Formats: sequence, structure tokens, C-alpha cells
Amino acid sequence: MTQTITEKWPTNVLRIATGRYLDTGTVAAYEFETGFKPRYVRVINNTSGDEYCWIEGMTDAYAVKRVAAGTSAQTTSLGITVGERGFTMGLDLDMNATSEQVSWVAFG
Repeated sequence: MTQTITEKWPTNVLRIATGRYLDTGTVAAYEFETGFKPRYVRVINNTSGDEYCWIEGMTDAYAVKRVAAGTSAQTTSLGITVGERGFTMGLDLDMNATSEQVSWVAFG
């Protein structure tokens, strides 16, 4: 079976950025500076076990959300919005909660 790839994809990842944060005040949407436009973003709430995944081509503020119970669904608001030099994660209270550790990785 021959597979035809109709889109041009790079053969390697050029940039990687990682980080973590812990909000001890009033939670809000967060902006993360990566220095490049991400093509893939994954955010994990280490405390609750919930996570977001955004892949290039998804709409702004969307993400695939998996909760600690194991179920997943696409969220269409309060997700991840990518910009030229980083990304913003919306105010989803499962992901952004006071005193909960969050880690992220972005590939560009």
C-alpha cells in the first residue's frame, strides 16, 4: 500500500521550550513566552492530573482536554491560543487552580 502525503511537514523539530508555574493568587489566563510560534503545546496540571493538548491547525482557544478520570474531549473555549512568540492558556478552572503546579512543553 502506498501512502501519499499531501502536506509538507518538516523532518525535525527546530525549537523546544518547557516551563512550569504555580499560581498562589487569583487565577487568570496565562501567557507563556517561548520565543517562537509553537506547533504543538501540552500542558499538564501536575496536582490534579488534568491536561491540555493543542496541535497546529486547531482553532484558537481549542484544546483536547483529558481529565484525571481518563475521559477526553475537545474544548472549544478557554483552551490554548498560539501567537508568534508563545501561547496563552485560557481560564479553565480544571487547569488553572490556585496552588496547583502546572507544567508545559511547546515544540516549534
